[in-house]
Amino acid sequence: MATLLLDSARLEVVLSGTERALSFHKGNVEIERSAIAKVQLTDDPFTWLRGVASPGTHVRGVIAMGTWRSTGADDFAIIRRRRPGVVIDLDGHPEYQRVILTTRHGLALVQALQLDVDEEPTDVVEIVTASIPTVPAVPRGRKASAPAPAV
Repeated sequence: MATLLLDSARLEVVLSGTERALSFHKGNVEIERSAIAKVQLTDDPFTWLRGVASPGTHVRGVIAMGTWRSTGADDFAIIRRRRPGVVIDLDGHPEYQRVILTTRHGLALVQALQLDVDEEPTDVVEIVTASIPTVPAVPRGRKASAPAPAV
């Protein structure tokens, strides 16, 4: 599963060696934050595919990785099985109009994009969990047992 790193200027989709090989993509996918037009969560990322894999790998219902070309639009997809994912619509990106990813951290990505983040790239899950205020746990003592009634 691709790792999502976010800093103040860009979102980086870090691909594993296998994902790079199957998608025929040499490096990571970098997206300027200003190019992100919309982010949508989806239960089935396969329904968002349009066009044909060129270059890429596609086994229907199992895997879709690579560039998907359709009339007037190129999308980048990293999809595995029928798992939840995220669809990132782009405006002004030099290569892609949309990025479709299978990830457990779609909600964390949406929340992280709404926050101001550091200059250093950080995993979106860490950004979101760091922004949630925590309340220190209050130690709970045992209740003292009540004396037995006199008979």
